Amino acid sequence: MEVKRFDIYLTNLDPTIGREIKKTRPCTIISPDEMNRHLGTVIIAPMTTKGRPYPTRVTCLFQGKSGQIVLDQIRTIDKGRLVKLLGKLTPSVSSQVAHRLTEMFQK
Repeated sequence: MEVKRFDIYLTNLDPTIGREIKKTRPCTIISPDEMNRHLGTVIIAPMTTKGRPYPTRVTCLFQGKSGQIVLDQIRTIDKGRLVKLLGKLTPSVSSQVAHRLTEMFQK
């Protein structure tokens, strides 16, 4: 399976524990393509249509719905959790995600 950074996949996140985002939902691949090519895992950020305007979230429009990419819930998952490819982030939103990740991990 060829997975690319900023692709959006329907992803099965269950089982979860506590306050982790649950169920099967769209998730953005945030791991670099080099990693995606060589490992059986990917790093994802869940997407939600419900949320709060936290500084760790990026607002986006996907499939006609307004929502957020939840960077405070990133996790590494096995590629077997990826159900199907739904699309790709726009270059503008991809840039915002990359910038926000840099801000989060440089502080």
